[in-house]
This record gives sequence, C-alpha cells and structure tokens, in this order.
Amino acid sequence: MKFYLISDNIDTLTAMRLVGIDGQVVHERQEFLELLDKKMHDKEVAVILVTTKLIELAPDVISELKLKQPEPLITEIPDRHGHSKIGEAIDGYVSEAIGVKL
Repeated sequence: MKFYLISDNIDTLTAMRLVGIDGQVVHERQEFLELLDKKMHDKEVAVILVTTKLIELAPDVISELKLKQPEPLITEIPDRHGHSKIGEAIDGYVSEAIGVKL
C-alpha cells in the first residue's frame, strides 16, 4: 500500500518525493477531480495526500468522499504558502454530521 500526493505546487511534490511519496501537480478543479477519481480506484494507493488549496477547489466532493468511501484515506496537508484551517474544517464536518456546533 502506498501514499500518493496531489499538490498544487512543485515544492510540496519535490519534498514528498525526497521521502519516497510519488505524486502529481494539478491546478484546475477538473484535472484535480479526474486525478483524484483515478487514484481512488487504484488499489495500490492507501492514502491520498491533498494540499489545502486543492481541497478548497472542491470541498463538497471531498466531504462526500470522506463520508462515504472507506478507502483510500484522503488527508489534507498544508503547503509552504500559509497555514491550514484543518481544525476548523474538522469542526465543520463533525457539526454537520451530528447537528451540534462545537
């Protein structure tokens, strides 16, 4: 089982390649969704790492996949261009799922 990175910048991809994680750089929503779909069906990929900027291109699709697809695991990672609001996103997911604001 492998990790795979879908990134919006070459710097993150280069860093991940140094630790043995393959990936691809995309910039548009459609190419991101096509690559994500392709990797969701790749049985060798266990974890898909996605940069925050790409998650923000399709939050509805990502939320749906996280709730309904048992594998592979989709994990948001921040890149070097700023901080991530992953904690806020998790609060939002939980609040939406259970109907209680955290």
